Amino acid sequence: MSNTAISELVAACAGIVGLAAFIALVAVPVVSSYQRVWERLVAGMLSLYVLAALIGVGVLAGAAIVYYWPRLF
Repeated sequence: MSNTAISELVAACAGIVGLAAFIALVAVPVVSSYQRVWERLVAGMLSLYVLAALIGVGVLAGAAIVYYWPRLF
């Protein structure tokens, strides 16, 4: 297995685990805490903002690591 294939496999597994954690820890409690359908839909849509923020933080952290890596090592 090449280094590129290993990196892609790790990235795919991290994405799947991260999405599963978001669903289990954020989406399910948000949707189950309301009873009306429209409240559940709105809460689900608002939880997508949380997902976008988590993705944004991850992208910024990854970009910072890539940018500062040569300076640190």
